[in-house]
Amino acid sequence: MSALYDRLCNREFELLERQLDRYFINMSMKCPYQLPYQATFYQALFGPLTDHIMELFLAAGYRRNGNSLYTMRCQSCDLCIPIRLHPTEFKPSRNQRRVLKKNQDVEVSFGPVQMNNENMKLCERFLRQRYPQKSNTALGYYSSFFLNHIVNSLEFHYRVGDRLLGNGIVDIGENWMNAVYFYFDTDEEKRSLGTFNILSMIDFCKQNGIEYLYLGYYIPKVSAMNYKKRFRPHYLREKDRWVRYTV
Repeated sequence: MSALYDRLCNREFELLERQLDRYFINMSMKCPYQLPYQATFYQALFGPLTDHIMELFLAAGYRRNGNSLYTMRCQSCDLCIPIRLHPTEFKPSRNQRRVLKKNQDVEVSFGPVQMNNENMKLCERFLRQRYPQKSNTALGYYSSFFLNHIVNSLEFHYRVGDRLLGNGIVDIGENWMNAVYFYFDTDEEKRSLGTFNILSMIDFCKQNGIEYLYLGYYIPKVSAMNYKKRFRPHYLREKDRWVRYTV
């Protein structure tokens, strides 16, 4: 069933791509993942998109950044591999079950993406500790990355009592969810909140009949991105098709 879905998406996207190609540009810059290559983003700005059009872009391996959609077209590197889960197929590993047990005290809720003081403070602290480049600010991330008028977006909130431990920003459609970003209290590193965030998204998808969960890029050489491969089975987009992996 998944193979048929992907073939239909590929066929539709080929037609869509021909219509929209003239709006895309190649933008080159230093690799945002600290790899020793020049990164090239093939991207375009968009207004509001239908649920189905966004679904086609995600199925073709595209990502969202603010009001832009992009894919990587780096000349010297092909390490950014789109990764997808099918929530109904997922079976947690022993370690992932331990993460669930470790976070039994965490209350998970969700709501609209908001630039309130609590969120901005935690995001600013996270960026300062993990990605301390001068240009990385909570204001910049929220205003030009998380918030958008292309698709519907939500924020998963993780709390213990009144204390905010983390926020996961996602885009959501009828049949898909797109993980945009996750930031958290780095003092709580032992909780493995990044893993807990994905487990929470999987549970949300199961409860709401969402078949496809896009986790962004799996990058083998980047430790902050390669943990996604531990969710099994998973699908990697290789040579324009989604390949299923169980290990």
